[in-house]
Amino acid sequence: MRRLILGTGVLSAGAGAVYALSAPGTAYASVKEPVPVLSDRVPSREEQWANLSQGTASNPYDVLVVGGGATGTGVAIDSATRGLTTALLEREDFAAGTSSRSTKLVHGGVRYLEKAVKQLDYGQYKLVQEALHERSTLLRNAPHLAHELPIMTPCYAWWEVPYYWAGMKMAQFPTMAESRPDGASLKGTIVYYDGQFNDARLAVSLAVTAALAGATVLNYAEVTGLLKDESGRVVGAKVTDRLTNTTKDVYARSVVNATGPFADALRHMSEPAAKPMILPSAGVHVTLPDYYSPEGTGLIVPKTRDGRVVFMLPWLGHTIAGTTDAECGVTMRPQAHEAEIQFILDAIAEYLTVRVRRSDVQSAWSGIRPLAIDPNAKDTASASRDHIVTVDPDGMITVTGGKWTTYRLMAQDTVDRVLKERERLAPGSARAGPCVTERLPLVGAAGFYPALFTEVAQTYRVPHRPGAIDTKIAKYLVESYGDRATEVTRIAEERKLGRRVVQGHPVLEAEVVYAVHNEYCERPEDFLARRTRFAFLDKRACEQALPRVVELMAQEKGWGRWRKRAELKRAEEFLKTFDSPDHAPFVPTA
Repeated sequence: MRRLILGTGVLSAGAGAVYALSAPGTAYASVKEPVPVLSDRVPSREEQWANLSQGTASNPYDVLVVGGGATGTGVAIDSATRGLTTALLEREDFAAGTSSRSTKLVHGGVRYLEKAVKQLDYGQYKLVQEALHERSTLLRNAPHLAHELPIMTPCYAWWEVPYYWAGMKMAQFPTMAESRPDGASLKGTIVYYDGQFNDARLAVSLAVTAALAGATVLNYAEVTGLLKDESGRVVGAKVTDRLTNTTKDVYARSVVNATGPFADALRHMSEPAAKPMILPSAGVHVTLPDYYSPEGTGLIVPKTRDGRVVFMLPWLGHTIAGTTDAECGVTMRPQAHEAEIQFILDAIAEYLTVRVRRSDVQSAWSGIRPLAIDPNAKDTASASRDHIVTVDPDGMITVTGGKWTTYRLMAQDTVDRVLKERERLAPGSARAGPCVTERLPLVGAAGFYPALFTEVAQTYRVPHRPGAIDTKIAKYLVESYGDRATEVTRIAEERKLGRRVVQGHPVLEAEVVYAVHNEYCERPEDFLARRTRFAFLDKRACEQALPRVVELMAQEKGWGRWRKRAELKRAEEFLKTFDSPDHAPFVPTA
């Protein structure tokens, strides 16, 4: 029996029911365009750096994408699968910025639908429609990295029940308080379905899939200048390999700026007087023990005392809690401050029976979201959540705004604009295939099925013993790598690397080797924060695992003693950013 899910929706009092109907796991009607055939081998980073030399003035790339987060990797895979020669450059690691620091939700947007109803705003309603469609697409194309998640909204006043109603389905949240400190008692709960995903691993999967589709994909490749022709049009970039300190000029017919919060910085590299396009907004999250939330159900507090939304979600065996929309500056390594962490803890404490303690915070992080500027906006909460694709007078195409949920649509719109501009400048030159990403399985998805973890557990043998891997690790591997989990276990068997890197967490030593050779993992923090999610889950355990990770990477990359010390020190400094700089750790008195 087919199940209809009532998507995210909020009712304004007296406005009548507004439904966003969606079946998150339901595939859309198939289209006729063929799915491209991908390579079965990931080119090494050294090969990719050499390939970058192919972008010459006489034979430029069709598309050069700057920025390796959600949008940039999405543009690269869309462009490459249309048959366009494509290069992707990221100055740090893939998803090193905003794209690894999200709320981990694939969602339609509660606030968007509320504004659509209250303000009769079709633009906000359009955002919800697009997001619900893209949510289904992501759940289909990366089923190992994304899944459905019911989210509950508590109602402590009778009038809130119809106000938040979007399909009456009662559920249990065992740690939810029956009354708040202000004396309001629980009148009911509303449950709606959204999706949840592993954001950094999705970005890495997009980058790897783009490489398998023929794109030249490079992390730690920084654009230090823009190349222009005699008319002042941007025709490429000066690129420095930050790992070897070598430099190349790379030419392209179209240059796409997909650098998120840094979009204006790249634009100002070309035109210092360019009008700003983004309004940075910080989202702060903390990681708490798993007992703060039930497995498989999230909680949303739709309006805190200052009007913000707070989520509390189960994620990778832990609980993450956080909020969005606080004005901020732009920095590569934003950090959660103590006041922001305490705000989150105070907000969730009102709704829980669990004693909320600062000492329970296992990790804390901040991410900067590049909202598209609305000239009439008074604050970030009223800035546009839609994405914007623009062409500057110098010809550089910038895409900004939007969110992870709609990354694929943003990429499609951007490549469409690339082709439109090329056709405008040189009629008949914009030759490319149709967009095929709506039904393109990402790496690891093709052979995935829900019970794949049982196959992984049954066939893993150490030494020559079936069932040597426990169910928790098997599930973790499949949910991280999809059908590539068997490659991780093969490395574990052949290299005798089946041990965990630290007790209490399912991460295996074999994953380090796999990430180095298959996922462009170049530094220890790449592995700890983005190939796995260690840094976001448990900072102290991550610090314990770090020396072994460095040792394993050194063996694969041939690092000497000096290089190992340098990598260890830099990773230690990186891990410090997962706690507030103004936090005074609790020291028990005698």
